[in-house]
Amino acid sequence: MKAAPVCAWIGLGGNLGDCAQRLETALDALAALPQTRLLRRSRLYRSPPWGIVEQPPFVNAVAEVETALSADELLAALLEIERRAGRTRDPTRRWGPRELDLDVLLYGDQRIETSGLSVPHPCIGERAFVLVPMAELAPDLMVPGRGRVADLLAAVDRAGVDAVT
Repeated sequence: MKAAPVCAWIGLGGNLGDCAQRLETALDALAALPQTRLLRRSRLYRSPPWGIVEQPPFVNAVAEVETALSADELLAALLEIERRAGRTRDPTRRWGPRELDLDVLLYGDQRIETSGLSVPHPCIGERAFVLVPMAELAPDLMVPGRGRVADLLAAVDRAGVDAVT
């Protein structure tokens, strides 16, 4: 039996190489996923680094997809898109420079906690580089257990998060 489609939100980012082109390619790859349809995507935003600040600025975006993939299948597909873009994950170094980073931010209204996936994304309410592009598309979107995107954005410093396209 085919699963009912769910709207999921994906965060995209990178700060090595031609980030804008890499994000556009990743958006095309999202649209090409089986049982998945790209509904809308934000503009690209330049943002200061998060975590380790001694690195180049990031380019970020968000996308909303409708998918019949399970959350785990969606995550596996995102990791494969990252791998094809040249990303090698180093478990000893978080928040460092990367060619491409794709995160499942929301998966419908579900709350998911597994060893490999936390949804809503655990830091969604702290990251202007996620909230600014989400608010561009869906300011009234409810983040389960956290509140409206616009309200979350109002509570964070959005300095340095500027549209580039």
